[in-house]
Amino acid sequence: MNDGSHVTAMTPVFPGSVDAAGQPATLGVMGGGQLGRMFVHAAQRLGYFTAVLDPDAQSPAGRVSHHHIQTGYDDPAGLVQLAHLCQAITTEFENVPALALQTLAQTRPVAPGAAVVGIAQNRIEEKAHFAACAAVSGVSCAPYAVIETPAQLQAVQAERSDLLPGILKTARMGYDGKGQVRVKTAGELAAAWAELGGVACVLEKMLPLTAECSVLVARGWDGRVVSFAPQRNVHVNGILAVTHAYDGNMPSALATRAREAAVAVAHHLGYVGVLCVEFFVVDDGSEHGGLVVNEMAPRPHNSGHYTLDACDVSQFDLQVHAMAGLPLPQPRQHSPAIMLNLLGDVWFAASGQQQDPDWYSVLRLPGTHLHLYGKVQARAGRKMGHLTITGPDVASVKTVAQQAAGLLGLPGLDAI
Repeated sequence: MNDGSHVTAMTPVFPGSVDAAGQPATLGVMGGGQLGRMFVHAAQRLGYFTAVLDPDAQSPAGRVSHHHIQTGYDDPAGLVQLAHLCQAITTEFENVPALALQTLAQTRPVAPGAAVVGIAQNRIEEKAHFAACAAVSGVSCAPYAVIETPAQLQAVQAERSDLLPGILKTARMGYDGKGQVRVKTAGELAAAWAELGGVACVLEKMLPLTAECSVLVARGWDGRVVSFAPQRNVHVNGILAVTHAYDGNMPSALATRAREAAVAVAHHLGYVGVLCVEFFVVDDGSEHGGLVVNEMAPRPHNSGHYTLDACDVSQFDLQVHAMAGLPLPQPRQHSPAIMLNLLGDVWFAASGQQQDPDWYSVLRLPGTHLHLYGKVQARAGRKMGHLTITGPDVASVKTVAQQAAGLLGLPGLDAI
């Protein structure tokens, strides 16, 4: 399928160029969070002007961009202004209205396009596409059933006991563990569906997981694809806590399968831009386990933030290249890395009193790279930044990561 943009041939937007009206080459992003902020930094480093559309006056990306259009994502006047300012437009999160991207694509290249963003917004459509792609990718999703009506709920209760125990997930707006309920019985399933408001859901069979991983790929308007090696991820309470990015972080045969599957998904969608595909590694009785595709994010991803410090080209550099029609260089990782997510909890003592993290001690450690996202108020569970540790070898990186995690009181210490 095509990714939904009206553009079929992309004329490159070169950095530092000026159009006939004297307007500098400007790249736009829908969304002003940390992913937008890091995109803006990457675009500006190349010499582009940037424009951010986000309703929050204090948005991290809006605060550092040349232009901040402070309005809602579906505001017609704001979309007109963004299209007027920019030569190409992207998004920093998947829940921007797909219709807004479709509107922008009538006059400007938009990558990724509305169609694939719409698929990523709906787990029902997402799983259908994974299933359709399985013949090519060689990797399927977990067994599941769609529940949109009471009749479908009753049918699943009566006929799909094989899906229990399972996880009931809302079709829309679920992320970082939100909109999900674990269920063991048919009765718990009915109660969970009611608890979620009777909205469209997917019941997904719980699998014996041994690990989680993700793959970042970038695909250009010309169909060229480059990718990073898979990252192994550790989640705590549904939120990414630790990312391991180095040779040997998972069996090589499994890593190759994951990488090839992610590329196949991008091709199947006719995708343009940076795409993250997340996988489960399950215990299927084989030596290294089997691979199951979980979900995708049509944007750069938290698990790829290590690329800013450990690679010669970051995921945000590739996002800029892809949307602007520039060549896509194959990234090279020059250092093993571990990334630690920094949630707002780090800013609070065990007593609940707010405190400043001990950055002095952390930044004394070799190979530490601190990235804070410019969010003024720390809250429990809020992503405030990340810390990447690089070094000459995996052993030294693990040692420093454990020291840093201990100093900050981070969860997942036993997984480093």
